[in-house]
Parts: sequence; C-alpha cells; structure tokens
Amino acid sequence: MRVLLYSLVLLFCVSWTVNAQESVNGPKAQVQQTVDAILEQLRADSVENVDRRETISELIHAKFDFLIMAQGALGRNWKAASTEDRAHFVALFSSLLEETYLGRIQAYTDEKVSYGAEKIRKNRAVVDTFIHTASVDIPISYKLLPHDRDWLVYDVVIEEVSLIRNYRSSYATILRKKGMTGLLEEMQQKLEHLRKRNDSESEDAA
Repeated sequence: MRVLLYSLVLLFCVSWTVNAQESVNGPKAQVQQTVDAILEQLRADSVENVDRRETISELIHAKFDFLIMAQGALGRNWKAASTEDRAHFVALFSSLLEETYLGRIQAYTDEKVSYGAEKIRKNRAVVDTFIHTASVDIPISYKLLPHDRDWLVYDVVIEEVSLIRNYRSSYATILRKKGMTGLLEEMQQKLEHLRKRNDSESEDAA
C-alpha cells in the first residue's frame, strides 16, 4: 500500500498490550484485508486504470475515518471554524488524502508487505506493517478506533512520523498567516494540481 503508504506510527508506550488471540474481525485482520485487496488491484494487469482507481477509492473510504482525521489535522482550530468551513475542510482534506494515495500507487513496483503485532488498549488499536523494498524495510503503523463492528484508521505513522501531526503543523502555519479562507484556497489549489497530475500519469500508463 503505497499511498498512505508513503504519504499516507504512533510512538506507542509500553502500556500498549499485544493481543495474543487476534480476532478475524479485529484491527489487524481488517487492515490486512484492506491492504491485500489494494495490492490485488495493483497486480491485476487486466484491470483498467479507471476501474482500479474506483475500486481502491472505495476500499479507502470504507476503512479510513476521514472526519476524525480531518479534525485531528485541524487541531484546536476545529472548534473555532464555522459549520460551513468544517464541512468544506473535511471534503477537501478527504479528497487530498485520496488523490495523494492514488498518485503514489501508480509508482507501485510490487513491494512486499508483512504484518506485525496487533496492540489494543481500551478503545484504540495500533497495527504494525512493514513495506519491504529492495534496499530497505519501511515501518508503517495504523492507528484505529472501533466503529460499530469495524475498526477505522484515524492516523498513519510512517517511520515514526504521524501523517495527521504533519498536516496539523503545516495547516497551523497557513492558518496563522492566511486564516481559514486562505487555507481552504490553498487546499483547493493543491487538490486541482494532484488531480491533473494523476490524470496525466494515468493516461501515460494506459
């Protein structure tokens, strides 16, 4: 999974416990099912690019809690934002994450993925994964919260760097300089740039 693979790990402490009897419906099983399903799409040469993107998009939206991720990325500024600005921010943030992911996976070169421990504490979980390239192993951990019978991802930590914390720091700087209106405008411009680039790369790969 190279999107929120490379974009997309919690520095968890010793109080996290390893689940000795991992459930088939537990966080690790659900992360593995999603990652494996994405890898299957990437390896299927017969699948058209448009169909592949649509399927992967559905897989992402089914397992990532974009509302919680957006709130985390906005941090303390979430409460100060209007209802309209919040809705606009969530929509843009979700699309940016998705386009970033879809753009990255077009460079996929059949890396191998392995799955480490499942750690659960109260209503939070961390699932470790490792991307094995020709030269290095990249640790990627997924932080999840329970939702009905599912576990949904609310952050991805790559080599000890939190995706959401990274966005929050970047957005805070823009908010101080340009306010919410300026942030939304910059996000829209970034989204348009990513879409044009991804469409161009898809056409080249066709």
